[in-house]
Amino acid sequence: MKISIIGAGSAFTQKIVIDILRIEGLEGGELALVDTNAERLDLARRIVEMTIDKTKKTGKWSVSASTDLREVIGSSKFVINEIEVMGLQTVKNEFEIPLKYGVKQCIGDTMGPGGLFKTLRLVPQWLKIVKVIEELCPEALILSYSNPMSAVTLATSLVTDIPVVGLCHSVQYTARKLAELLEVPYEELKYSCAGINHMSWYTTLTHRGRDLYPELKRRAEDPEFIKNDPVRLDFLRYCGYFVTESSGHFSEYIPYYRKRQDLIDAHCSLGYNGGTGFYAYGWPEWRKNRDEMIRKQLAGEEDIVIQSSEEYAPVIIGAVVKDEPAVIYGNVPNRGLIENLRSDGVVEVACLCDHNGVTPCRFGKLPEHLAALNRSNMDFFSLAVGAVLEGSRDMAEHALMLDPLSAAVCSPAEIRSMFEELLEADRDYIVTLK
Repeated sequence: MKISIIGAGSAFTQKIVIDILRIEGLEGGELALVDTNAERLDLARRIVEMTIDKTKKTGKWSVSASTDLREVIGSSKFVINEIEVMGLQTVKNEFEIPLKYGVKQCIGDTMGPGGLFKTLRLVPQWLKIVKVIEELCPEALILSYSNPMSAVTLATSLVTDIPVVGLCHSVQYTARKLAELLEVPYEELKYSCAGINHMSWYTTLTHRGRDLYPELKRRAEDPEFIKNDPVRLDFLRYCGYFVTESSGHFSEYIPYYRKRQDLIDAHCSLGYNGGTGFYAYGWPEWRKNRDEMIRKQLAGEEDIVIQSSEEYAPVIIGAVVKDEPAVIYGNVPNRGLIENLRSDGVVEVACLCDHNGVTPCRFGKLPEHLAALNRSNMDFFSLAVGAVLEGSRDMAEHALMLDPLSAAVCSPAEIRSMFEELLEADRDYIVTLK
């Protein structure tokens, strides 16, 4: 059993490894770690080895590590993608240039100018990795965490037959939050959910057979209650359904809440609730602090807490290896799973995991107004990925023109000017466009 983690310096690695080590019946194997940053790779290797020791799996699990994935990923059964590409060098430009044009991003890693240029940075490098996976471990299952998830998963599915599933935590995390808001036990909450990554919809929400939506909508009329999740709860009042991603993320994927400062002031608060510049100004520091925490753990100054997370990758690994069926929510090629979303795009639906791998479950139709919002984002991803695969400047610019936030704020001429400034600022880090 070999499990490779590419981009192992990511914050995801330690908690995913802890979950893997806690899979009952999976007693040993090899964890192959890859990162192009030698310093962060060394931190990852050492903390994984320490975690193995703390879970009393020493001698059962081994660790290999290299900045060259060819040296370590051969024969992997699972490949976990956590890569980031040139983020520290570009995050400031990708926030501050759009800001000049009135585009006030909160996160900017999926849609909008930030999401587009992250696609242009990350997807080309990831597809080079996919080629190596095809060569060295063609029987692997790719479990992808990198954002922009829909774009990464779509691009992967277009260039290889190796199965890929994009894994987020927004469905399960939001379900837990809904249980808290509605004061029902999480384990007793039942729901159906489908859409696209960061914009899936809870189309049903029940507790012991009782529809919870009337109560949620009643509470959403209270201004104090709305402060818990301001954009999502406000939009619920108009669209009738609750969405999976945070108010900050979601506010960027629709044209309503970030196009004027008075709307931002009224509906978007701090942090993941919609703070402007939250990611651009916070992420470099979070990354630095995460590395410092690992150093403290290695020095014995902080403890490694062995507890399960809610990440899906270990659930899939356990279900496949042990043939114990489990259900997760994954991002996969649509191919008719959601009938009123484009069949050549990527959707987020329930998936059955067992010895057959990851089998997506057909959902049917979303309410049409929800599907229409999803389609606007899917068209953006299609153009952005097409720009990478074809090296097309026009497709990249057209993607930005279709971005809901940019279009709500800027004229076509302003979008072109913004695009050209970003293109020049990121030129050394993105795919060549003609």
